[in-house]
Amino acid sequence: MNNKLDPQLLIFAKSMRHTATDAENMMWQILRAKRFMNLKFRRQHVIEPYIVDFYCHEIGLVIELDGSQHGIDDAIEYDAERTKFLEALGLKVVRYWNNDVLVGTDMVLEDLWQSCTELKNTSP
Repeated sequence: MNNKLDPQLLIFAKSMRHTATDAENMMWQILRAKRFMNLKFRRQHVIEPYIVDFYCHEIGLVIELDGSQHGIDDAIEYDAERTKFLEALGLKVVRYWNNDVLVGTDMVLEDLWQSCTELKNTSP
């Protein structure tokens, strides 16, 4: 079996880093360089066949930031499918609305802190 990632996905992930939303940029400033709970996060990380917004390998956490387009039926179904796939890999997925990240930052970070704390306490 070939363990190499799909080069197209990697190229796409890289381009997504350069076209990040305001919420993604803000979240990245908080998460990058182990600034949040001393955890290492990656952004636009490939977990085939998906690209997740933020990923922390150490505690198996995926953070997804959703814009309004995620509120339509097709997207809701796709996101549910995607979450199920990632959870089947043993990962925890947390989702936040872009708007909440931008205007309710403290609330989002409090929730994220909670999730990270729980995962840190349960990881081997």
